[in-house]
Amino acid sequence: MCSVHVGREEHSVLGVIPARFASSRMPGKPLALINDVPMVEWVARGASESERMDELIIATDDERVRDAVESCGRHAVMTSPTLQTGTDRVAIVAARFDYDLVINIQGDEPLIKGPMIDALAEALASDDSVPMATLGHPISEEEATDPNAVKVVTDMRGRALYFSRAKIPFIRRTPHEGAQNYFKHVGIYGYRRDFLLKFAALPPSPLERAEGLEQLRALEYGFPIRVVETPYRVVGVDIHEDLERVREELDR
Repeated sequence: MCSVHVGREEHSVLGVIPARFASSRMPGKPLALINDVPMVEWVARGASESERMDELIIATDDERVRDAVESCGRHAVMTSPTLQTGTDRVAIVAARFDYDLVINIQGDEPLIKGPMIDALAEALASDDSVPMATLGHPISEEEATDPNAVKVVTDMRGRALYFSRAKIPFIRRTPHEGAQNYFKHVGIYGYRRDFLLKFAALPPSPLERAEGLEQLRALEYGFPIRVVETPYRVVGVDIHEDLERVREELDR
């Protein structure tokens, strides 16, 4: 075990990669080949660089994905194809295992890095008042206009105030030179296990439905989210064209 130590406390860490086969825009996405390796295996390789994670599990709805990851020596768990979200899939797995912290590692971000997982585990382990954490990094004003890039604004303690596909914050006056105003959300999440099980059982909230952003459910129900700045950039794969962007990054 490589549990997170903070003072005299220990926090065991479970990483879960939800890998849904029946993607609406890209069926079979977890098995899409990147340099002859299934995408889900690239995600697992990056996640396995974590120094804080005790166990990594791939949660899937399809035997083809299970067989592929097990052939790579990974631990797979079958989950129902009727589950609506990746978070639901992660919660089902978390309920079966006794870990303190659970990291939801997106199955369509093959450039994930182990230190990203470690940063979330450390953020949760160091502050018992925060049940959930995620990542973000500064972006340009031009990228802030892209609705596919989710933005986040935080308070002075680094806790999320709001997530949006819109360009937030609105800059009424020219900011001071060197000021960074736009922060991109990176869709990897850390949870305390008991909170994750509670969160997954909550009904979707109005703003969550409006923006199509599940993390807004936590804010609307009054739960804080810590946003940790990361130096790493990831490339999410939503369509086949995104695979070429990932290949280019891997070849650098």
